[in-house]
Amino acid sequence: MKAHEKTIELGTLQENPIQAVIFDMDGVLIDSEPIYFEIERSSFEHFGADVTIEDHHSFVGVTLESMWQQVIDKYQLHTPLDEILAYHQHHVMETMHAHPELTAMPGVEHWVQWLHEQRIPIAVASSSPRALIDLIMNKTGLGRYLEMRITGEEVAHGKPAPDIFLAVAELIGVSPVNCLVIEDSRNGVQAAKSAGMRCIGCVNPGSGNQNLFKADVQISSYDELWTLKDHLPFESAALPSFSKTTSE
Repeated sequence: MKAHEKTIELGTLQENPIQAVIFDMDGVLIDSEPIYFEIERSSFEHFGADVTIEDHHSFVGVTLESMWQQVIDKYQLHTPLDEILAYHQHHVMETMHAHPELTAMPGVEHWVQWLHEQRIPIAVASSSPRALIDLIMNKTGLGRYLEMRITGEEVAHGKPAPDIFLAVAELIGVSPVNCLVIEDSRNGVQAAKSAGMRCIGCVNPGSGNQNLFKADVQISSYDELWTLKDHLPFESAALPSFSKTTSE
C-alpha cells in the first residue's frame, strides 16, 4: 500500500477518540496460525476430511466448534462433534504446551506497554478456548498487560458476528465507536466492523490468504503501526480497574 493511500484511509480512524484497543490473539499477538494449520491438517486427516486449502483459510478467526461443524457438514463426517472437539483440543493443547517457540509478534510488547502507560484499556478477544489463550499469554509474557480476555466460547455467536467485540466494549464500559480493533482475518475484521468499531487489518502471510479490505487501514508490522500512533486520537478513559476474566 502506498503512503498517500494510507494517509487517506487514516481519516476514518480519526473520527472519534480511541478509548480502548482490542486485540485478536492468533496472528496478531503471536504468529500461531501456521502452527494451528499443521495441527488442523493432522486432525482433518485423522477424521478422514480432505479439506481444501481454500476452505481451511476461510476458517481463520472462527471458533473451533464452528470450524468443525462446517467440516462435518461439507465433508460428511460421521463422528460426533463433541468427540472431534475433544480429540482436537487435546491435540492443540498438547502441542502448544510443548512448543519451544511461542513468542510475541515483533514489536507487539512495546506497543501494548505504551498503551498500558497511557492508561488505554486493552483486551484480547479471541475465538480460541480460554485455556489456550491463558497458556499463550503466560508463555509469551503478554499476560501482564492483557489481563482482560474474552473468548468465542462466552458469547452466543462467534466471529464474523460482532458479539465478542460488543461484549468487550460493555465490560470495559466504552462505546463501540471509541474502540479500535486489531485483526488479521476476514472474519475478525467483519466482526469488528459489524460491531461499529474501527479496525486495523494486520496483514500476516502466516494467516493464509485473508481479504482485509473492510479494515479502515492495513499494516504489515507493529513498527508500521508505531509510526501511526501519534496521528491517532487516543484518549484515556480513566476507567476503574477491571477483573482479569469475565468468569471471575
